[in-house]
Order: sequence, then structure tokens, then C-alpha cells
Amino acid sequence: MIFNMSATILRASATRSALRAAASSAPKRAGLAGASFVRGKATLPDLPYDYGALEPAISGQIMELHHSKHHNTYVTSYNNFSEQMASAQSAQDIAAQIALQPLINFHGGGHVNHSLFWENLAPKSQGGGEPPSGQLSKKIDESFGSLEEFQKKMNAALAGIQGSGWAWLVQDTQTGNIGIKTYANQDAVVGQFRPILGIDAWEHAYYLQYQNRKAEYFSAIWDIINWKTAEKRLK
Repeated sequence: MIFNMSATILRASATRSALRAAASSAPKRAGLAGASFVRGKATLPDLPYDYGALEPAISGQIMELHHSKHHNTYVTSYNNFSEQMASAQSAQDIAAQIALQPLINFHGGGHVNHSLFWENLAPKSQGGGEPPSGQLSKKIDESFGSLEEFQKKMNAALAGIQGSGWAWLVQDTQTGNIGIKTYANQDAVVGQFRPILGIDAWEHAYYLQYQNRKAEYFSAIWDIINWKTAEKRLK
């Protein structure tokens, strides 16, 4: 499905202006480095590109809905459940705290994952799709044989996700090695592993454009991957 670029960008600007008015403290760039949590609350990050800038790989309509609706819902829900958790802690209501924790994990994970995901993407005019270089390129060659082989294995991992989830290129914080891991729903990459590059396999990330042809989405997204950001996450 092809969307008119000018109309998409105008809609994007209007939506983003409204979001800024509702949350004036939101950082101007997506990602955890942009202070995703302000005064204890999560905020929806602005994107460093317009909604239509990733076409034709991802349509402007998908980007607008994905960012301003889906991601925003994770932010709002995380804040709401966090406030409820604070009240439960003050009341020493252990049962309520136990019940709330999975909700905080889910919506907090959704916020963290999407903040990283937006940074993983870039328009071709801003270097999207340009192959990795430096240490990351070397590690990919050592671990997978080549960038092409890594992409095949990553796409196979994405295709193997049953239901909703993510596939990530991760780095083991103990060994420094890289590998591919899949996570269900909005489980975040934490603990032993560091997120380097993530791809969203939830239907809302592609269905309006690709419908049931999700393999086409997994193939097309490599044209807009921001390898420079991935390189910066490598330690």
C-alpha cells in the first residue's frame, strides 16, 4: 500500500504537536539515552525522523499508529500501574504488589523495546541500510560468517516467533560474544544480555501494509536499519 508522502508528513506533524502539548517534557529523540523517564515517569519520545520517512519499507500510516498509539499506550499504562504500585507499597499491600508487577513488566518492556526500536531505524537519506562497520561488523563476520548469513538467521528467528514478540541481536555482558535471542510479548533484554539490534514481530508493526506476508516485512526492514546506532551499543 502506497501512501501520499506529503499528507502523511502533515498528519505526523499534527499528531506529534498534540503529543508534545500533552507531554511537554518529552525528549526530542527516541531512546533510553534521551531520558525516557522524567521525574519517575516514562514519556513518549519524539522520533528523529518523520513518520513517512521510512517508506516504502514501513508506511507512514503504520509508523504513526505504532508510535503515537501503541507506544503511547505502553507509556501511559506503565505510569498508571507504577502509581498503583507506589500506593500498594505505601499500604504494605503485598498481594496488590504481586498482581501489579507483571503489568509493570509488560508495559515497561513495551516502552523500553520501542524506544530502542525507533533508534534502530533510519531513512536511507540518513544512512538507513548502510552495512555495519568497525567492531560490530567484525563480530558479525566471526559469529555468523557474513552480514547476509546473519540477516538470514535473524529473519528465521523472527519467522519462528509464535504469536507476538521480538528478535534481538544481543551481546553477552559476561563474555562479549554476540548472538540472536527471541523474546515473547514485550519482555525486555535485561540481565546477562545487552540489546544491540531489535526487530518488532508484533502484527501491529507490519499488518496494515504487509497483511499476512510478514516475511516481506522482515526482508524490507533491512533497508532502513540504523547500524550506526547498533555499533554504539556494542561494548
